[in-house]
Amino acid sequence: MKSWVVILVVVSVIALGFLFYSFRLKDIEIPKYRVVKQLGDVEIREYPSLILAQTSLNKSDYDAEGSNGFRTVAGYIFGGNQSQQKIAMTAPVIMKMGDSASMSFVMPSEYEMNDLPIPSSNRVKLVQEEPKLLAVIRFGGYSNSEKIKEYGDKLMAAIKANNLEHKGELLYMGYNAPWDVVYRRKSPLYVDTLSR
Repeated sequence: MKSWVVILVVVSVIALGFLFYSFRLKDIEIPKYRVVKQLGDVEIREYPSLILAQTSLNKSDYDAEGSNGFRTVAGYIFGGNQSQQKIAMTAPVIMKMGDSASMSFVMPSEYEMNDLPIPSSNRVKLVQEEPKLLAVIRFGGYSNSEKIKEYGDKLMAAIKANNLEHKGELLYMGYNAPWDVVYRRKSPLYVDTLSR
């Protein structure tokens, strides 16, 4: 008899988790993009201009720097600015890999650069990104440095195989918090593309 109660409680908690997550996902703004071309597992996407709250990282290692970078930029949107203004959470969080490693949050589309409050921390900068054409590969499950490297290598191989030119450094985009167990969105890796 007790085992049925435990099973019922577990199933109820899981069902409530699914329900909560589906409502929560609807409230989080995600930048719009247009798929220009599909090349097997790789998409070529066109993104509009975006405003980022960004912090520099000591190195481009997701496992070593991801949490610290996230906390720094999250502080800005949770009121760590001169107006103590809270700014809506968006997805994804962007980690730029390579020599100029950084972590960024995309600002909600309702804001222009002049509308955003000045960061309290000198480690956070507001940056206007120009529209970009990006090559994208996605992977599921939880992210770590090893998986990012594996899929980064696959993305670069696909770019080379399709005779695409690229510039810039690899970008990791994370859509889920670590505590999101169900409905995890696939995490993409991006690199700027110039032309075919």
